[in-house]
Amino acid sequence: MREAPARVVVFAPNWLGDAVMGLPALQSVRTAFPGAHLAVAARPSVAAVYAMAPGVQDVVVLESRAGLASVTRWRRDAARLEIGRFDLAVLLPNSFLAAWIAAQAHIPERWGYATDLRGRWLTRAFPRPSADLHQADYYLALTTAAGLPPASRHARLEPPADAVVAARALVPARPFVVLAPGAAYGRAKQWPPARYAELAATLHRTRGLVPVVVGAGADRAAGDELRAALSGVSGGGAASSALVDLIGKTDLPTLAAVLAGASAVVANDSGAMHLAGAMGAPVVAIFGATNEHQTAPLVASSEARPPRLAIHHVWCRPCMLRECPLGHACMLGVAAADVATMVP
Repeated sequence: MREAPARVVVFAPNWLGDAVMGLPALQSVRTAFPGAHLAVAARPSVAAVYAMAPGVQDVVVLESRAGLASVTRWRRDAARLEIGRFDLAVLLPNSFLAAWIAAQAHIPERWGYATDLRGRWLTRAFPRPSADLHQADYYLALTTAAGLPPASRHARLEPPADAVVAARALVPARPFVVLAPGAAYGRAKQWPPARYAELAATLHRTRGLVPVVVGAGADRAAGDELRAALSGVSGGGAASSALVDLIGKTDLPTLAAVLAGASAVVANDSGAMHLAGAMGAPVVAIFGATNEHQTAPLVASSEARPPRLAIHHVWCRPCMLRECPLGHACMLGVAAADVATMVP
């Protein structure tokens, strides 16, 4: 570009975990254009992430979904972005749709990876990295290829004051541990809820930590399994009585504030895991089907405690499957007693 853009929009990834892992690339854009108005275009499910991101002035909420039936929504998204009079769009998603919408919004500069047959809609199309990168590095490789300054692999979010107040009304005044037993991708990523129950009982009995269970509405089954399993473990009755169930009861900013106040967060490879890291919470992440080298949680700053990863190495992992066809050995091999020792 001949001149620094006055108005920049970054197209966000579509999943919560990816949205958090895209924050270092967003910071690279912010550093490159310190005087620009910086906006993020995001789907409703992750828009609240960027409202908590330092340096972002505006969040444009997109309606669009894949499929020809959504063409009207695509055009509305393009019209909404055109109103913003952006000079530059940086596309973190690989989709054809993101590039098409940016072009239809008449944004003169459109940068992204040359994927999904979308090169004609980009003004600068960069080859995808060939290396097996962490997802944060994948996004940073785009901004580096575009000549923007490097950024640290930190992801920091700041919940709004009203979310902090709401969170305080939901959690106990005494120390608590957050348990996130769900995972949107599939059950292969989930440590068995019965193991979470063992962990909850152990931490409550030995350290007085109140278990606080979090998740989206779709995680209700995992939460119910966890509570039901408490009746069969030592100390489970007391832990069950103390347990705070927040599944489906928090919006994203309130969940972020809950995570920020936790003594520790134990989670599968999930959006909650990534959000906890961005809130500066000590994280114990349980990996099975997925690859910790690609999606381990980031931390909020260089001073934050590095995440601790609970992994049982078996020949078939990481398989990246939604459902395990072989008995779920990678997750069953992670003992609750071992995870308890990893909780700071």
